Amino acid sequence: MTKVKANPELHRSDRIGWLRAAVLGANDGIVSTASLIVGVTAAHSSHQDILLTGVAGLVAGAMSMASGEYVSVSSQADTEQADICRERSELASQPDLEHEELAQIYVDRGLSKILAKQVAEQLMAYDAIGSHARDELGITERMSARPLQAALTSAASFAGGAAMPLTVVVFSPMQNLIYIVFATAVLFLVLLGMLSAYVGGASLWKAAFRVGFWGWLAMAITAGIGSIFGAAA
Repeated sequence: MTKVKANPELHRSDRIGWLRAAVLGANDGIVSTASLIVGVTAAHSSHQDILLTGVAGLVAGAMSMASGEYVSVSSQADTEQADICRERSELASQPDLEHEELAQIYVDRGLSKILAKQVAEQLMAYDAIGSHARDELGITERMSARPLQAALTSAASFAGGAAMPLTVVVFSPMQNLIYIVFATAVLFLVLLGMLSAYVGGASLWKAAFRVGFWGWLAMAITAGIGSIFGAAA
C-alpha cells in the first residue's frame, strides 16, 4: 500500500507576533516622523531644523518602540509562565480533577463524554502540561510571547518607516516640502497597509484605507498646530 504523504497547510496565524510588531513599528515611524516634519515645516522652520527634528524623532521613536514592546510583551510572557507554573502544580497535586477539567473542555467542543475522557487521558499521558496550556489556557508555542523578537522588530520597522519621510525631506525643495511630505507619507502608509494585508491574508483596500486615513488625519492636525504656533511666533 502506498503511503500518502500529508502536505503541511499554510496558515498565517503563526505570523501574528512579528507581523503585528513590524506593521505597528513601520506605521508609527511613518506617521510620527512625517507629522513632526509637517508640523515644524508649517511653523516656518529652516530646512536644517526640519531634518534635525526628523532624525531626532527617528532615534527617539525607535528606542521608545523597542523598550515599550519589550516591557509589554515581557509582562505577557511573565503572565503566561505564571499560569503554566500554577497549572503544573495543580497537575501534580490533583491530577484526577485536571483530567476531568480537560475532558469537559472537549465535551464543550462537541465530543461525547466517553470519547472526551479517552482523549484527555491519552493527551495527558503524552504531554499533560502542553495539553492544558494549549486547550485550557490558550498558550501555544507559535503564539507565545517573545519579548526580544518584538522589541527588535519594532525598533527596526520604526526606523525603516521613519527613514521614508526623512529621505523625502533630503531630496525635496523647501518651497513645496510640506505638500510633498504629506502626499508621499500617505502613499507610504497605503502601500504598507496593502503589504501587511497581503501577508496576513486580509482585504487589501480595507487595510490601505484604514492606515491612510488615520495617517492623513494625524498629519493634518499636526500641520494645523504648527501653523498656529508659527503664526504666533
